Amino acid sequence: MSENTSDAADLIPVEEQRRRRYERRLSVYRRGDRVLARLGLRETLRQRLASLEQAARLYDLDETVDLYGGGVVEALEEKVAALLGTEAAAFFPTGTMAQQVALRCWAGRTGNPTVALHALAHPEVHERDALSRLGGLRPVHVTSEPRCTTAQDVRGLPEPIGALLLELPLRDAGFLLPTWEELTEVVEAARERDAVVHFDGARLWESTVHFGRPLEEIAGLADSVYVSFYKSFDGLGGAALAGPGTLVEEAKTWRHRYGGQVFQQFPTALSALAGLERELPRLPEYVRHARVVAAALREGFAAAGVPWARVHPEVPHTYDFQVWLPYDVDVLAEAAVRTAEETGTLLFGNAWDPKGPGLAFTEVYVRAAALEWTAEDVKAAVAEFVARLPEGVSG
Repeated sequence: MSENTSDAADLIPVEEQRRRRYERRLSVYRRGDRVLARLGLRETLRQRLASLEQAARLYDLDETVDLYGGGVVEALEEKVAALLGTEAAAFFPTGTMAQQVALRCWAGRTGNPTVALHALAHPEVHERDALSRLGGLRPVHVTSEPRCTTAQDVRGLPEPIGALLLELPLRDAGFLLPTWEELTEVVEAARERDAVVHFDGARLWESTVHFGRPLEEIAGLADSVYVSFYKSFDGLGGAALAGPGTLVEEAKTWRHRYGGQVFQQFPTALSALAGLERELPRLPEYVRHARVVAAALREGFAAAGVPWARVHPEVPHTYDFQVWLPYDVDVLAEAAVRTAEETGTLLFGNAWDPKGPGLAFTEVYVRAAALEWTAEDVKAAVAEFVARLPEGVSG
């Protein structure tokens, strides 16, 4: 970048620079020759509509559309309950609503509105205090450390709790999962306190390789489970709450009260069915390849001479993980976009977030498109990326 160009860029407000960079990133994502993670959320309307074509062989499209549930929505609910081994499941437009309703129902049954959860759990970080402001619940943190909740954490709580929420995997700590033994001990610790256990399983589908257990056995540890349809399956949206039949029926009543009894939801339900059919069998393959990609990233940064770089966790628990680098956010974001613009290869397609002076991280997703990348491809892309990082800017 020339000095004059740099000076001109300095005159543009930071937020405007970032907006323009986002547009550049989206542009190279759509026209790039090689993109590590291709996600439906960045596709055009035409592409998203085309993704529903697979549903024609999964469901009778001559059937009458759903009206406030039923039809294809009910078929999806039955499929999810069967996959998770629960008595029933209820479709929700969002996971945020599903979890609020689940915990509210449990509070009514236990008589205790106190919900124990990790300080980094989704309801605490991304839902604007909805549990307390809308549900009348009282969240208490089992820990704020960037690790999974332990049985000791639960046993050490100084007051009774009505429910324990466990996010599996814990995204904001690096998509972390406990071991199977640790998970069963945490659940047992909650039972000792007469608390119900709810799994925030937005990405639970991805956990079978790490746990070495089938979905129904994992879900069977909890009293209720929430799952998402767009995070793992690239659906148009939607979620499900699964558990005992009586709980699910009560949850449907609260779903209506919360405004979740949507008139028609067949596009979302069809996309979920298509995603389950297409992606669920491939998830273990994605997890295994994520480990190849993670190892190649570590080796690539070491070979490129980056003084400090971290892949977290070193061996991914699912097919998503974090990469940490000792540079400012804008430096890394610009290098990622410039690399894609100049080489046609987009390695880091997600935003970078600050974690301290001269320190930032991004999330790396490994899906179908990434299977085309060998370890050597990843290392070569790392070398191109590092070559566009200015010297002397790292923390």
